[in-house]
Amino acid sequence: MYLAEVATQVGIGAVALVIGATVTWLLERSRKAAAHQRREDIIRDAEREAETVLKSAELSAREELLQKRSELDAEHNQTRNEQHQLGTELERRESALEEQQDGFKKRERMLEGTQKNLADRQKVIDNRESELERILHDEQEELYKISGMDPDTAKEMLLDRLGRTLKQDTGALMIKFEAELKEKQDEMAREIIGMAAQRCASTHTSEMTVSTVDIPNDDMKGRIIGREGRNIRAFEKTTGVDVIVDDTPGVVVVSAFDKVRREIARLSLIKLIQDGRIHPTRIDEVVAETEKEMDDHIKKLGREACQEIGVADLHERLVYLMGRMHFRTSYSQNVLKHSIEVGVITGLIAEQLGLDAHLARRCGFLHDIGKAADHEMEGGHPAVGAELLKRYGEGEEVIHAAAGHHDDIRVDYIYTVLVAAADAVSASRPGARRETLERYVKRLEELEALACGFPGVRQAYAVQAGREVRVVVDSGQVNDREAAAMCKEVAKAIEETMTYPGEIRVTVLRETKAVEYAK
Repeated sequence: MYLAEVATQVGIGAVALVIGATVTWLLERSRKAAAHQRREDIIRDAEREAETVLKSAELSAREELLQKRSELDAEHNQTRNEQHQLGTELERRESALEEQQDGFKKRERMLEGTQKNLADRQKVIDNRESELERILHDEQEELYKISGMDPDTAKEMLLDRLGRTLKQDTGALMIKFEAELKEKQDEMAREIIGMAAQRCASTHTSEMTVSTVDIPNDDMKGRIIGREGRNIRAFEKTTGVDVIVDDTPGVVVVSAFDKVRREIARLSLIKLIQDGRIHPTRIDEVVAETEKEMDDHIKKLGREACQEIGVADLHERLVYLMGRMHFRTSYSQNVLKHSIEVGVITGLIAEQLGLDAHLARRCGFLHDIGKAADHEMEGGHPAVGAELLKRYGEGEEVIHAAAGHHDDIRVDYIYTVLVAAADAVSASRPGARRETLERYVKRLEELEALACGFPGVRQAYAVQAGREVRVVVDSGQVNDREAAAMCKEVAKAIEETMTYPGEIRVTVLRETKAVEYAK
């Protein structure tokens, strides 16, 4: 029984193994069949895809070939058109060249004809010249026979007569031209100097020999005088000035011919009055301090003057001396202002003459520097100035201008002449000095009064240093024609009644104004 069961189980197991093996074989076979089928499908897909790619490539190649062919056709057509245009242009140029060649040939034929005509005329002219020479020779021979002179004698006589005639004519022309040249020179010189003087508008400054110092009260006068006058004596001794304390209320007078010392004394006295401590020791301290401040102020004035006139690279000592001239006057004219004015006028004249304007200004600016030190050195201010300029390294033109601007030496440089002329212009300019100032003001008053004497004149103004008078007339009383006639009458009246240098311009002004207010 047991064995039967075992056998049955073994049989079942064997059957199961057979069945499993069969199933396995079947599965493997089906799997291989599926793989084979899948491989076939992949191969077919690849073949179709390859065919598609091949067809696409063929289509792209055909399209590109067609595009290239169309481009080549276009280029071919363009090239053919360009060649056609070029051929047309060449044909046109060839025809133009042929026309020019024909023109040249015509001109050549014309030139040949002209040259032939000229050659014929030249032959005729040569024949005529030969005939004229023969006739002239025969006439000369006939003249020689008639006059009984040989050719050399006749030539000498003719040249002598011609020389005398030329000398007479040349002398007359030279005299005429010299007179005209002299007249033009004088006119140009007056114009140049007048223009320079007009362009330099300097002011007039009147100088005095005394200065006043205000004091707060009359008690300060006693303190200034001091016990038994010791303060005022110490002040006068230290400063070198005279102090006048009189009954004039609120004022103390400082007197001295040296304006530098007078200014130092005035400033020192103001400081002492403000400080209130007035005694000999304090006076010495304040005066010494003020002298130092004055030296700095003088240097500043000199530098400002050099900057104003445009003179650079000047020695410090010369700058200081130019600053000192601010405190010196000549016939009431400030010497530093006069020097600046002379420098400006000299430079302007030099510009008109085409000379070195910078050098001319330097010569004019330094021409009176000797006046700042003539009390320290022997000799007049031209010699002293020349010595100072030479000592401090100035040029020959500048030294000579300082030494010779008063005609003390022989003039070697043109700048000396210009400085002398500018010096005279500055000194004699109306309003520059006290003597001419009075005459100048009187002439202006007379000029305005004369113009105001005409009927219809409202106001008259003398301007441009008396070189012009402007007359304002009433438009209601004087019309345009009457104004023009009045201008001539005023000018004629000035010529007949007044004495003046140069000329005076008369300007008559007439205008009508209408004024209304909007409310």
